[in-house]
Amino acid sequence: MSETTNAPDATEVPVRTKIWCSAAMVVCSDFMCMAQTAFAAQRFDQDSAAYVWMVFCTLLSFAVGFLLLARSRYPRATFVTACIAVLVFPYDSTIELMALTALLSRRNDTRTSIRAIAAGGIVAIVSQVRDATRPPEASLWHAVFAKPDTGGQYGTALVMLADERTIVITAVVAALLELTIATLAGLHIRSRDLASLASAKADAADARAARLRTAIDSQQLADAIAAEAHDTLAHSLSLLALNASALHAESVRLGREANAMDPSRMTEAAERIAEKSEDIRKQAAGALDEAHSIIDMLRHPEQARMQLAPSDETSLTRDSLDALIGDARAAGMHLNTWIDIQQLGRLNDAVGKIAYRAIQEGMTNARRHAPEEPVSLEVSANPTAGVHVHVSNPTKAGTVSPSRPGAGLPGLAERVRKAGGTCRFGFDDRHAFHVDVRLPWVA
Repeated sequence: MSETTNAPDATEVPVRTKIWCSAAMVVCSDFMCMAQTAFAAQRFDQDSAAYVWMVFCTLLSFAVGFLLLARSRYPRATFVTACIAVLVFPYDSTIELMALTALLSRRNDTRTSIRAIAAGGIVAIVSQVRDATRPPEASLWHAVFAKPDTGGQYGTALVMLADERTIVITAVVAALLELTIATLAGLHIRSRDLASLASAKADAADARAARLRTAIDSQQLADAIAAEAHDTLAHSLSLLALNASALHAESVRLGREANAMDPSRMTEAAERIAEKSEDIRKQAAGALDEAHSIIDMLRHPEQARMQLAPSDETSLTRDSLDALIGDARAAGMHLNTWIDIQQLGRLNDAVGKIAYRAIQEGMTNARRHAPEEPVSLEVSANPTAGVHVHVSNPTKAGTVSPSRPGAGLPGLAERVRKAGGTCRFGFDDRHAFHVDVRLPWVA
């Protein structure tokens, strides 16, 4: 059993109906229908059935104009009904031409328009020729061409200023002229409202695009803040964990060897513990500052973009790279480096920040999953070959799942891809984990 739904007609044009325009159309059409009927009744005796018919048509003419009020919802039915009324009753063609204008303005269909114009033209010609061929006393057109101060009301015969043929031709030309005006008016209204509709749709599309851009910008900002939080906090916390682990190991060793250790060595061990404790305190304070910075970004999104912009501390420079390597070694990481960087002052800022984050993420990932293993860092950068970062570290078989090398690496890979580079990471046959990033010199 199939269901049928009433879909809107694609040819419909939403035309706004104005009250004053409707009132003027009703009054004008009523007046013209009544005037032509009044002239047509002049040739009949008051006792004849034809005269009674004319009286009925005159009374009906007061109401026929209200048919145009239905033109907005039913333009086709209004036009057809108006045409039938003009053909059946001795009415002027004004009402059906107004209905034609309403139909043409509300239906954007070529076939319907052509048929309506042809039908409207035929009805208009029939109406005007019908009046022009009536006896002079019963014709509105004859009254137009009558010599002034002649006719029954002046007690003389009606004298015409033109012959019958001229009057008929003039009536036909007038009908065609009225048809042209009605057609052009309908097409103009249709074009105007279609343009208005297209403009409204364009404005709606622009508004939707603006909302989508805002949503995308907000999402991109949220992603950037999340990436910044991961990059900074994960790095600081991993250093903190590494120092804490070293401090714990030193404390355990000191406890075991306390009885056999001479006072000088005891003092050195205590100083090392104090130094590690100070490192942990500084790193904890740094992590807290970074957390506050992330919170400020969330509270003030308009300032977040400025904070997320590349800087000397978060971009690939010699100083930032030395600081990153120094912090890692100070935290106890066994780090082997091979650095070959040239002309970093000409490196694109966005690429420099991604490269710095790649080094940071690779080292953070190594500290998290293989804290006691040596790490190899290779960095090369020059305008010809671009930027290459490779971080590798051995792992013990079975200690790290290949499916979860680190939550930050997929995000890093996405940022590298957007910059036009490549990012690969994973384990080799010897259970060594590799992070390999290649970036163009200019994103």
